[in-house]
Amino acid sequence: MQNSGSRGSPGLDMSTRAADGVIVAELAGELGVASAPVLREQFQGLLRPGSSRVVIDLSRVSSCDTSGLAVLIGAGRRARLLGGFVHLAAVSPEAARVLQVTGLHRHFPVFPTVAAAATGAGVPPPGPAGEAVTGTASAPGAPHPGPAAASWRPSAVA
Repeated sequence: MQNSGSRGSPGLDMSTRAADGVIVAELAGELGVASAPVLREQFQGLLRPGSSRVVIDLSRVSSCDTSGLAVLIGAGRRARLLGGFVHLAAVSPEAARVLQVTGLHRHFPVFPTVAAAATGAGVPPPGPAGEAVTGTASAPGAPHPGPAAASWRPSAVA
């Protein structure tokens, strides 16, 4: 296991360690507009070919805004392009509330612990529409069933 600590930016600290081919990034403080540019650069430096499996520990995040969420989304996108993943772990109540309100909890696998996130145990990956894949009907590549037929009615034409 390798440890590396670094100061993110005003209000946010990030420390990283590698274990069993997974990078664990622990964030502490305010995940927001002031910290987003530096944090984005740090994730770009971490995510490279052969090093794209990341668990982000959010247990010590005291606040989170849309700028911080944008960094998480960008890191997840980059990791997937490199053949890896971003899993969120031990999400603080403050960060969980923002993930719920924005609907982003459906786009990231969220785990109760860092250990569970590192192994991917217990939570299915998000599906193509951000929903958990639970069967063949929602498997990647499956056609979307469209809106329910009963909810659509043609309008009267005068």
